[in-house]
Amino acid sequence: MAFSGTSSSWLASTLTLLSLFSLLIPTNALYFYMEGRQTKCFFEDLPKDTLVAGRFETHVLQPQSNTYAIDHNMKVLITVEETFDNDHRVVSKRDSHSGRFHFSAADAGQHRICFTPETDATSGFMSSSLGAVKVSVDIAIGETSKIETEDKDKMKDIVQRVKDLNSRLHDIRREQVYQRERESEFRDQSETTNSRVVRWTLIQLAVLSAACAWQLSHLRSFFIKQKLT
Repeated sequence: MAFSGTSSSWLASTLTLLSLFSLLIPTNALYFYMEGRQTKCFFEDLPKDTLVAGRFETHVLQPQSNTYAIDHNMKVLITVEETFDNDHRVVSKRDSHSGRFHFSAADAGQHRICFTPETDATSGFMSSSLGAVKVSVDIAIGETSKIETEDKDKMKDIVQRVKDLNSRLHDIRREQVYQRERESEFRDQSETTNSRVVRWTLIQLAVLSAACAWQLSHLRSFFIKQKLT
């Protein structure tokens, strides 16, 4: 009986631990398969003012290898509708083979989230018939979600990059102001030097003119004296 009681206690503890571990496992990731241009929808009952952030990725079945691979020509139409409000559409977004979507529930109620695979009209591949498509979706609900945290981290990174760019722009502007000041000083020095050169040239011309006039006057007096004698 003692052994049976110990086994029951151990089993209860094990079940409790398994229950706790199951709560720690995220349950917001899912994937599903689609055939052709089929539209696949699922429903979420959301409270009012609830933030929903999701990301998705698609893979197309390759007949040659019978494996799923990324097709860069793939387009996906994501729509979100409020079923309680005459299917009022709150999101309609056409994205590439992978992407993100966000929306906030304006009112409490059931929301229908749909995915429709498409392909590039310019591409002949899968233009007539679209093969099997695997869609992986990760949806987080609430402001403390993992996806929103990642988005906030990316926003912080972008903000930091913008701040770095602004600081670099300020440095460039300071350098430009400094260069303009240097150019202004150099221009002032050049103008001062040019004015001094012109002034000195005028002084030299005046001295030479005076010397020439004196020499002419002296020669004239000399020739007059020679003529008189």
